[in-house]
Amino acid sequence: MGKYFTKSLWLLGFAVVICCGVYPAVLWVIGQVFFNEQANGSLLTGPDGKVVGSKLIAQPFTKDEYFQPRPSAVSYDASASGPSNLSASNYLLRDRVAKILGPIAKYADGPKAGQPVAPDVEAWFQKDMYQGAPHLVAQWADAHNAVAQAWVSGDPLHGGYVDAWMKEHPNEVAQWIKDNPGTPEPKNTDLAVVFFEDFSKKNPGMFPSAVDEPTADGKTQSVIKPVKEGADIQSTFFDMWRTEHPDVALQQVPADMVMASGSGLDPHISLANATFQLERVAGKWADDLHRDPADVRKEIQQILDQNVSAPWGGLIGEKYVNVLELNLELRKRFGAPPA
Repeated sequence: MGKYFTKSLWLLGFAVVICCGVYPAVLWVIGQVFFNEQANGSLLTGPDGKVVGSKLIAQPFTKDEYFQPRPSAVSYDASASGPSNLSASNYLLRDRVAKILGPIAKYADGPKAGQPVAPDVEAWFQKDMYQGAPHLVAQWADAHNAVAQAWVSGDPLHGGYVDAWMKEHPNEVAQWIKDNPGTPEPKNTDLAVVFFEDFSKKNPGMFPSAVDEPTADGKTQSVIKPVKEGADIQSTFFDMWRTEHPDVALQQVPADMVMASGSGLDPHISLANATFQLERVAGKWADDLHRDPADVRKEIQQILDQNVSAPWGGLIGEKYVNVLELNLELRKRFGAPPA
């Protein structure tokens, strides 16, 4: 009996040494010697040498100077996966897609073929009429309460602007509390619709948006002011413009531009998606650098061509680019965009 017990202990010890010591050590050595980049997370560094992310994990980019990744249903959380569960009739989905398409959508035919619709969306918005009724912004907030609340909570500047409005309009706040006795201490999101209704009446044809202003020390700061043009208007009201112009033919966009990924591990976009964004990216860099847009576009096109790849060396699948690698190349070429 004892000899069997001793043999079992020796076998257990041998297995522990092999499986928990030798085997992991061999894999670590092979990984570090032959696959060093992959074994250490495929990390990428910025111009300052600091790690900015992994080429295997998607991350959001919000500035117009950068290419945007595919939308994520899990907020670019690499440890999560899941669908958005929004149906095609859900306005939150329509709003998300419209905010992507508004600044970049183009006419498909007619005298304006190939031109962006954004200037026409702005001109239509400034008329402050929707389906024959005035106060377009108020109508938008009344019809889409959740979207109006998301605007307030989506940025500290927005929330602070509504907080200031609440302090300056105690009568409107008191009336809302009277109409909603179950919420004696409303938050700024609770007053979102009331705020937009008041804003729309006092600022027809305008929308609250962040504007950069110079400070006394020569720097700039973002403040919320009424504006009549810009990306916020192009994106927020594109869907309403489209509703009033259903017969206008627009260019089709790549599917991965609007369809959300269910994973945070989706760092690539199709070359068609990147090409569709090229005009916006080049135009913004040209404005920032005060350079000819055609020259900047040519440079960025070269960066795209240098970073494009496809599965199996291009034998199968669609061509794609890594968004983080692409934006790092833009950063190296043009520097950091304005704050």
